[in-house]
Amino acid sequence: MPPKPKFTREEIIETALQLVSERGMSALTARDLGERLGSSARPIFTLFKNMEEVQQEVRKAAINRFNDFALRAEEYTPAFKQFGMQMILFSIEEPKLFQMLFMTETKEPLSFEQILDNLGIMSSRCIDVIMRDYSLSEKEAMALFKQSWIFTFGIGTLCAAGVYKFTEAEINELLGQTFMGMMMFIKSGGLERETVTPVKKEESEMEVGDLPI
Repeated sequence: MPPKPKFTREEIIETALQLVSERGMSALTARDLGERLGSSARPIFTLFKNMEEVQQEVRKAAINRFNDFALRAEEYTPAFKQFGMQMILFSIEEPKLFQMLFMTETKEPLSFEQILDNLGIMSSRCIDVIMRDYSLSEKEAMALFKQSWIFTFGIGTLCAAGVYKFTEAEINELLGQTFMGMMMFIKSGGLERETVTPVKKEESEMEVGDLPI
């Protein structure tokens, strides 16, 4: 009869998540995790096939933590703007987890649809909130979410990397300006218009003020 595991899978995953939260994904080794558990690495491999499986489970746990943090936005009005605030605040409070989830190089570039899938329930909640609160179609809501997410992700990346320290007032103002600009664009029928491709000056007689978007 095999010996009873010293730790549960959940205990190991939670300990590994805390290790990554403090020191980053590179610190998640069998040796360091064993030390954090107060044991050797052996108990880890009685419950997991290898460290790659541990890393996969830690990513899932990190997404759950991110979603729990982001979904607090539903307690606010306007909820969609607070979703953006929560994402950036997560990057400030949990920079190592943000880096692991959103700043780790992938083998191949992801489509935006794949990114949405990776975000889990948060993305679908955002789309539903936008459609409900602003009377937009699913296509319009998706366009607003995509534009806002990319902008929000950029601020979050700067925060997580320690490049710039935004205040909550700055974040609030920047998100508001981007949101209002995109809403005006959508309401004016901008999604149905074609955008211009830049050309060299000698190939165009247009003045800057005459250029379309």
